[in-house]
Amino acid sequence: MKHSYLALFIAASLTPNFYAYAAQSVANTDSIERIEVAGQTIKSQGLSVKDATINGPFGDNLALQDIARSVTPISSELIEQLNITTLQDVLAVSPNTYSASGFGAPSLPTIRGQLGELYQDGTRRQAGNNGFGVPLSFNSIEQIDVVKGAPPVLFGSSQRNGGFVNLHSKAASTDESKGKVKLSAGRWDQYSAQVDYTAPIIKDKVGLRVSYEHLDEGSYYDYSGTKSDSLFAALRILPGDKSSWDINFELYQVEFTDNAGINRPTQALIDDGLYITGQGVQANGSTVPAAGSIVSPTGQVKIDRSTVLTDPDNQNEATTYLIHSIYKRELSANASLKNITYFQHLQREEIAQNSFVEIIDGADTAQNRTELTYRWNSDQQTIFAFDVRYNKVLGYSQFTTEADLPIDLTGPLSNRRIPLTDAQKARLVELSPGVFVSPGGQYDLDNDGSGDFNLSDTTDSRSWQTGLAIQQDTDWGDKLHTSVGYRIDFYDVAANDPIAPQGQVAASDSINETLHSGQVSFNYKLNADYTTYGAASYNEATSNSMAGGTSLGSDNTISAQNFATENTLVEFGLKYAPTDSDWYADGAVFSQRRSLRNRDGSNTGIRTTGFESQVFYDAYPYWLSAGYSYIDARYDNSASSQDSAQVIDAFDNSRPDIIAGTGVGAPSFTAFAPSNRQVQGIPEQSFSFNGNYSINSKWQMGFSGLYTKSYPLDFLATVKIRDQYTLNVNTSYAFTPSTKLRLDVNNVTNQKNWRPVFEGGYFGATLAFPELPINAKLTLSHNF
Repeated sequence: MKHSYLALFIAASLTPNFYAYAAQSVANTDSIERIEVAGQTIKSQGLSVKDATINGPFGDNLALQDIARSVTPISSELIEQLNITTLQDVLAVSPNTYSASGFGAPSLPTIRGQLGELYQDGTRRQAGNNGFGVPLSFNSIEQIDVVKGAPPVLFGSSQRNGGFVNLHSKAASTDESKGKVKLSAGRWDQYSAQVDYTAPIIKDKVGLRVSYEHLDEGSYYDYSGTKSDSLFAALRILPGDKSSWDINFELYQVEFTDNAGINRPTQALIDDGLYITGQGVQANGSTVPAAGSIVSPTGQVKIDRSTVLTDPDNQNEATTYLIHSIYKRELSANASLKNITYFQHLQREEIAQNSFVEIIDGADTAQNRTELTYRWNSDQQTIFAFDVRYNKVLGYSQFTTEADLPIDLTGPLSNRRIPLTDAQKARLVELSPGVFVSPGGQYDLDNDGSGDFNLSDTTDSRSWQTGLAIQQDTDWGDKLHTSVGYRIDFYDVAANDPIAPQGQVAASDSINETLHSGQVSFNYKLNADYTTYGAASYNEATSNSMAGGTSLGSDNTISAQNFATENTLVEFGLKYAPTDSDWYADGAVFSQRRSLRNRDGSNTGIRTTGFESQVFYDAYPYWLSAGYSYIDARYDNSASSQDSAQVIDAFDNSRPDIIAGTGVGAPSFTAFAPSNRQVQGIPEQSFSFNGNYSINSKWQMGFSGLYTKSYPLDFLATVKIRDQYTLNVNTSYAFTPSTKLRLDVNNVTNQKNWRPVFEGGYFGATLAFPELPINAKLTLSHNF
């Protein structure tokens, strides 16, 4: 809609100048007696991916059809149209991005059935421990590029390889002043406010942009909410016509809820919302939740879906600040330089009443990558990259005494709380009064040959990663383009126990490893509209714990297994991007083998094969998109594990009319033998669709929907999440060209949908996350 106003403004602006020129021509040339003005209607609304420019992963200023990967660029207009506020929302437009809830606060994307990486401006951000971490603020973001498969050689060795999201920061303007204010209010007292303003400091030389966002959100779920503040500032400096320098800073503070959903996910709970009551009992008669507790069912009730595993006395907050610097310079007609610098500091504290503790007392990450691009001739280009990354983490963790299945959520809050016994405290270390964490190493105090402590992710570690990369791009005539890349990364890692038990010498270890990655791809233009491509890559990656740190194993060493995650990708696709049409479409078939980090630090191989496709149509007054995914994700003759083998293990058989329990007790950590079973928690098929229609220049209406095929929630497939769908609608009205009011209504059919709580299926037999019922949000925005 705003593009229509822009077109009118441009036409009005140009008309006087045009007629002045025409009048002068008539005066000078008597033979010209008539002037004809021809124009073309601007139809694009900025909501198609076809005309996007991709910077970073494979080079700069690349068109979508010229990238030999499955990519979905999401522009700022598309972010607004689809109401994208979390990483989970990208699945509305990008195929094969279905994700678990991430304990209610996803910090990483899920792509092709596995956690992916999160980048910003081409550098890897600190994120969560296997997806559980700090929520992401979109206050600083202008574009989101979703890329399938392992990061390319320019980005280097990482930790997660399903795919990655590259966030592009907002940039300051050097030639015009403009701003935007946005206010929103939604169901359950969810309020937010954002102001964004940019202006030149020195015309065409220096520009500044500042954006501030405040969230104060209640929640549908009990004892839940989010309060956050994000301050973002961007400075753009143009020293001359051959160079640019963008410097960005963000300060983000958030208080949020660790939401584990509903426990005891029987099929009756998933299908009918029926919850089995009764508090678990330990062998000694205690009703405090603990490993091996057994539940004697006392009944079956319809549970309110807002009743989840949260606690009003939990503490959970984080503060982080980030700095990005991107300097580009054209050195000559054939050479250009790009330097990217990144620094992030993170502090986080969660102390939960169920005995879970994660405290990051300081995590600092710094990275600098220099890329030199040299064009030998019109057909040959080489990119050289030198990359250094430093990561230091001081953190304390304790998750070994958690127990979810024994808890009766329908009872008092005391049912959920796990006060530690003296025996449990003896296997931990007191960090501060009343707060107990695992030590960062194992110690045998009584010399019986067995360690006397519980281990989790506590660490004081630092790592240096130094990488060298080269990428050769070649045009073999007008139709064929190839790209070949290689990178080597040198790791120097050390870890210490920051809180060794009294009287013990703190455990420590160090390791040096070399990791390799390589890629090869081709693009072939079948004609002006169609491009086919193929890509293959090999990537060696790391396994890390919270904030990217490295923990010692039970033998007080850094496991070489942490550097043994081999990942491969083979992908072929076809892209349709006609220049004289409003359509764009692509499709890809792929086979990926990648490793998944387990809770004990080991790696499980997973092989996925599948197909994905996306279609876009953008021509005023219509915009439409659709995406389809098929994925077959299986363990690659690899072992797996779960918190408990199956949900029925938590119950005895005293009420067979309710459930035929096994009486094993739960939680009871279960390791499954190597197999080729289907990976739990991932739908084999999904279909998404979106669209909007501009009724007139002021009023538009839109919709979006997502369908997922039935899939197993647990490893043994004893419980399934059935076929389900979500349908959302929206409408907006522009009172003036600058002021717009929008209404979003989500889950309009009030479906009672579910999704997994945690990536990798570890809690598949223990927890399930109830998605939100019907809800609405009203947003007022004003441009100035």
